[in-house]
Amino acid sequence: MKEQGIYIEQLPEQRHSLLITGFDGWGNALDVSRAMVSYLIRKLKAKYFAWINPELFYRYDENRPLVKVKDGRLMGISPPGGSFYTTLTDSDEKGIVILKASEPNLRWFQFVDEIFSLCNKLDIKTIINVGSMYDDVLHSDRIISGLASNENLVDTLKQKNIFPITYSGPGGIHSTLHSEAQKRGFQCISLWCHCPYYLQGATHFGLMSQLGSLLSSLGEFELDVKELDTNWKDMNRQIKALIEENPELHAMVNGLRKAKVRGSWVNMKGSGKENGKIIQLKDFLEPK
Repeated sequence: MKEQGIYIEQLPEQRHSLLITGFDGWGNALDVSRAMVSYLIRKLKAKYFAWINPELFYRYDENRPLVKVKDGRLMGISPPGGSFYTTLTDSDEKGIVILKASEPNLRWFQFVDEIFSLCNKLDIKTIINVGSMYDDVLHSDRIISGLASNENLVDTLKQKNIFPITYSGPGGIHSTLHSEAQKRGFQCISLWCHCPYYLQGATHFGLMSQLGSLLSSLGEFELDVKELDTNWKDMNRQIKALIEENPELHAMVNGLRKAKVRGSWVNMKGSGKENGKIIQLKDFLEPK
């Protein structure tokens, strides 16, 4: 007998139109993916209703449980996994489901099969995966690329200034979800935010704001991104100061800027990473 992969605490009664997924791990550069779904859950007042069985899909030696110890006593332990949340849109009273999870280590096809089984129960027909990657871009850029399950959706992305992806190489759980969605007749969009490789260790609120506005447009729901814009204004100020104080980083950023103007930006992949020119933002930025 197959062990259950998703445990439903209470199945929502309303119909749902959309699933938005965000994963921590490989596809979460500058914390955009994980933080985006966390923001959606908070701003849309989404309610928890189901959780992923960690014993099936995670290796604890690679994705270790988090422990809390206080005054010599173990207060709690939280295994890796994920949770599902539900919220209603204001427009048509159809629900949106949000999945916040760590990227699974094991049984990816069983993992996505469990997700599609839940989608069928809730009448979900459309899935949007959000991810983020490091790239040769500037911190001030807000570049999002994407792929879609049919030509009409590809055209929709182009109309919203989302660059169509051309890529061959390693994939994440997003690709497996996308592939199975196409086979099963679901509409599926995967969105990828491009993050500057020279900055790591913080959340890119500017890209989150851009992504949040795009999600609300595609999903036809309201989302207030003013908080993200305010956070990005403050972070951008601190990043500019860091760059000005670091001659090597300043020169590298200027090189990227000039390459962008020349149109040769796309050919610069990996140049900064190979030279080790990276700043861990968490070591420099003022805490929020």
